[in-house]
Amino acid sequence: MKKVLIIILVAFVMIQFFPIDTTNPAPTPGMDFLKIKNTPPEIAGIINASCYDCHSNETRYPWYAHISPASWLLKNHIDEGRKNLNFSTFAVYEPKIQAHKLQECIEMVEHKEMPLESYFIGHQDAKLTDEQRKILTDYFKKEKKETERKMSF
Repeated sequence: MKKVLIIILVAFVMIQFFPIDTTNPAPTPGMDFLKIKNTPPEIAGIINASCYDCHSNETRYPWYAHISPASWLLKNHIDEGRKNLNFSTFAVYEPKIQAHKLQECIEMVEHKEMPLESYFIGHQDAKLTDEQRKILTDYFKKEKKETERKMSF
């Protein structure tokens, strides 16, 4: 038993030499969702607290982002989040894609699929009240309609 514990400890120490990259891509304010949509401060605050760590290039890495293997799982979540929706580069999406992304936001927030429950462990401020969910979905619906309106010209 003692040998097994020593092996586990040595393995744990060794994997610490394989950290994740915690640098964020350079900010692109002209492409950021909150800027291009001129999002009201109250709504921007909710989106920042509940979405931006995984769905933007403005990730604030917590202390456990420097401890493997937890850091590897975290990095995978962030990479997947950015791949599915990156608010920092929202302007790059074609209007049809923007409307689709906004529809996905509506559905995920309404069905309480986002933010992920696991995210709340270190981010209690990201928990959305029912009122905040309504505010967000109403805002995303408004922006989706506006995007679709512009597409019809």
